[in-house]
Amino acid sequence: MSLSGKQKAAMLLLSLDPVTASELVKGLDAQAMQELAVEMAYLNASGLKNNNESFEIAQQFCSSLESTEKGFQIDVFLGELLKSAIGEVKAQSIQTQIDSLLHKRDPFIPIRSANSQVLSSVLNSEHPQAVAVVLSVLPAKKSSEVLGMLEDNLRFNAISRMTKSESVTPEARVRIAESVCKKLEALAAEAGVSGEVLTEQPLRKVAVILRNLGKDIRDGLVNSIKEKDSEAGENVLKLMILWEDIPLITDRSLQEILRGIDSRKLALALNKAEEKIAKKIKSNISERANEALEEETSLMSNIKKEDIANAKEEIVDMLREKNESGELAFIEE
Repeated sequence: MSLSGKQKAAMLLLSLDPVTASELVKGLDAQAMQELAVEMAYLNASGLKNNNESFEIAQQFCSSLESTEKGFQIDVFLGELLKSAIGEVKAQSIQTQIDSLLHKRDPFIPIRSANSQVLSSVLNSEHPQAVAVVLSVLPAKKSSEVLGMLEDNLRFNAISRMTKSESVTPEARVRIAESVCKKLEALAAEAGVSGEVLTEQPLRKVAVILRNLGKDIRDGLVNSIKEKDSEAGENVLKLMILWEDIPLITDRSLQEILRGIDSRKLALALNKAEEKIAKKIKSNISERANEALEEETSLMSNIKKEDIANAKEEIVDMLREKNESGELAFIEE
């Protein structure tokens, strides 16, 4: 990637600790600081930040300077950097503009960070041209994952449009991004969770890693997290199991839990559920339970979104309890 001078400066600042970086930018005016902050946020959010390239740029600046910052948190860094450089009041003013500026520059950033399963469920209701545009802006691996989860006809039509290289105006691309983002936000609200839970954010990744460990080791690590940050520890426990994880639970583990769920609650939870999840659940209940489920489904009308969300959450809570006791097993990809 060919970087501009401003992008090189932003990448250099990303490689430094906040105190050192703030010393380098104290002479800048608010406008220049804002432009640098936007570049830094964009490099981080778009996945363009490259550790090797950062190190090379740092070496160019000072041969003795090495990047030692690990577990970098862009929000914390920007906050400290801006406050040190231009004061708290101006820093707050700049930070409120960063999200807006990033959105104007690249409205697809929130879509790139969305969970693949959640994104595919949203795209299944979009026009093939819109799907083609979204797939084209995703990283290749994630685009493949999402494509594999789409309905057959939509998958074929989207790929066909991508191969034809049909032109889409910048205005149309923005409208597509806004439409998909709104549906992702609506899905988060419907599920009764924050938008962050639907993204592949760091705590979720930590949670998925820990859930594969033996119970004793896992509990020890969670307790260590809680000692440093009780809220983060609780969130890690919660994020170990989400509704979308049901297809990854082994049949035997799932069967034991499903036996204790009444058919009405199950029918509510499965209302307009993803086919992969519905198939997983129905294949792990008895024939009699399936008949009761179908009967409950046929009797339902005027279903409230909050009732669906509550039913899902109750089932997920049961799964979390089993997981905390070490009774839940997973089939990890």
